[in-house]
Amino acid sequence: MIGRTLGVYIALRFLQSLGVIFLTIFGLIFMADFVEMLRRAGDVPNTPLSLVLLLCLMRTPMIAEQALPFATLFGAMAAFINLTRKLELVVARAAGVSVWQFLTPPVLAAIGLGVVVMTALSPGAALMKEKADSIEAGIFKTQLSMQDSNMWIRQRGRDQQSILRADFAADAGLRLTGVTAYVFDMKGRFVERVDAVESRLLPGEWEMKTALVTAPATDPKQMEIYHLGTNLQPTQVAQSFVAPETVPFWSLPRLASDTESAGLDAVGYRLRFQQLLALPTLLAAMVLIAACFSLKLSRMGGVGLMVLGGVGAGFVLYVSSKLVSDLGAAGMLSAPAAAWSPAIIANLLGGLTLLNREDG
Repeated sequence: MIGRTLGVYIALRFLQSLGVIFLTIFGLIFMADFVEMLRRAGDVPNTPLSLVLLLCLMRTPMIAEQALPFATLFGAMAAFINLTRKLELVVARAAGVSVWQFLTPPVLAAIGLGVVVMTALSPGAALMKEKADSIEAGIFKTQLSMQDSNMWIRQRGRDQQSILRADFAADAGLRLTGVTAYVFDMKGRFVERVDAVESRLLPGEWEMKTALVTAPATDPKQMEIYHLGTNLQPTQVAQSFVAPETVPFWSLPRLASDTESAGLDAVGYRLRFQQLLALPTLLAAMVLIAACFSLKLSRMGGVGLMVLGGVGAGFVLYVSSKLVSDLGAAGMLSAPAAAWSPAIIANLLGGLTLLNREDG
């Protein structure tokens, strides 16, 4: 087995390189967001610069979290290339340490980092993003009062059930515009369709204004106010407008369950929960992929091609993960399959490549 001193040394070098790259990415994201926020704040008189800085600082961790796998990939590549260039890994191999032994510390460090991010840093970033959104809505309330939703809601009333669609939402979903409701009886038979300019959620009902009611075998009729019964509470409707990325890890299962019980789509929350669970496995895969492209001696040349190959592999993994995630969000794949398959396949490919190069 690899010695404790050597293992800790390799793990610390990996974490050091990862930290430098991640902080660099964090700084770039912060500066870009700060410039954009300054531009927007210029339209709102008397906006304090300190508040803009605080707002950007609270928003950046959530965005930077998405770059963590790439920071892990590039950090591992930088650490392995540096250790190989200084012949430290060459000496370790000459002493009988295999590639699997000196890869174990950074892989374990990546898994541990993933667990910390999943259980502590990600919930903290989500809470800061939620608070930042609240501050941003207070500053730019005219710009953020309405959001594109194209939402669908299944709901029940006292003696009917309906499917509600809206083009836009405001006030956390309590006010909708461009509303269409398909009304059915309790046995599922179609009753009528209602098209309204605007709808507002009241206790036990939607108040639909300027509504056109179309029913089978009858002429369409215009109504100034149409009352559509609902069993939804304001908090349940508001949940449908909460982005899964802004929900803390520990709250995702409960929110998904509450959303489904309200007849709303909870795929996004379940997919986000599984993606966070798979994060340690994905970071470990990044270390293995980095090792495939960075263990060659620099004096033999081709370092640039190795780095380019690692970047290309990371890009392919990102595109694949995004594609599979979109399939999961569309309901074509289950949430566990969409979240775990990229990480598992990346681990298998990385391990297979290392087996072929190191052990023949």
